[in-house]
Amino acid sequence: MLTRRSLIQGLSVLGGAGGFGVLTRVPAVAATSSETFEIVRTEEEWKRLLTPEEYWILRDHGTERPGSSPLNDEHRKGTFACAGCDLPLFRSETKYDSGTGWPSFHTPIEGAVGTREDRTLFFMVRTEVHCARCGGHLGHVFGDGPPPTGQRYCINGIALDFQPD
Repeated sequence: MLTRRSLIQGLSVLGGAGGFGVLTRVPAVAATSSETFEIVRTEEEWKRLLTPEEYWILRDHGTERPGSSPLNDEHRKGTFACAGCDLPLFRSETKYDSGTGWPSFHTPIEGAVGTREDRTLFFMVRTEVHCARCGGHLGHVFGDGPPPTGQRYCINGIALDFQPD
């Protein structure tokens, strides 16, 4: 049976021929949000501060190929922070293997992430997850995660920096 998760994962693999080799090009989410963020930079400033891969994920709403992030195999105690502004986003205790190929978490640190509706992929409605401090695109959240929340925060590893305890 084809699930939404396997469809998205398969399409990501097929669409990954271009870009940086580990990224899939996806249309950017429309900038219709009225949110304001603590850290605001020009696109030129972001390009100077971030690697090309980080810029593509965090600022252009890209998606890395499933299975490409070394953070999939990160099992030490610590914190996963935003690669754009170092805001702590997820604790290692909330990370789990979702089988999707992306680092997944069931609970973010309180107040660390925001969400908005994303209708850019094949007419699907998804919930985009972004950093609450800088607005950087992190990934998406789905309602098929484990207890205690039932949520799966499916996050691009390139958008994260791991800080061991």
